[in-house]
Amino acid sequence: MKEVIVVAKNDIGSLAAVAEALGSVGVNIEAISAYGVDNKAYFRIITNDVTTSLKVLSKLSDVRITESETIIYKMMNRPGELGKITRKLANKGISLESLYIVSRKQDFTEVALRPAEKDFARTREALGIK
Repeated sequence: MKEVIVVAKNDIGSLAAVAEALGSVGVNIEAISAYGVDNKAYFRIITNDVTTSLKVLSKLSDVRITESETIIYKMMNRPGELGKITRKLANKGISLESLYIVSRKQDFTEVALRPAEKDFARTREALGIK
C-alpha cells in the first residue's frame, strides 16, 4: 500500500488545507499521521486514491509531496503486541521510518510500517509477509 508524504510549513491551517484539498476531489483519508518539527509539518497519509491525491496536493503552495510504499501488518489487538513486532524488527537491525495505526477491530489492529528502503524485504521476511 502506498502513502503520500506531505512536508509543509508548520503554520496554523496547514493540515486543514491538505484535508480540504483531498476532500474537495472526493478522496477519502484512510489513515493519517501528522506532526510538526521546528518549522516543518509532516503528514503521512493513506488514501483511497493515491494518483488523485498526488495530483491535487501538488497544486498546494509551499509543499513537498512524495509517495512511498508501506507494509500493512495485521497484529493481535492486545497489550504488548506492538512491542513484540518492533523488538523482532530491532533485533534484526531493521530501521523504521514510520509506523501508525491504519485500522482497529475487536481482535486485531492493522499498522502501516515504513522501513528504510534497504530493509523492505527483511521486514516482510521477519513479519512472515509474502
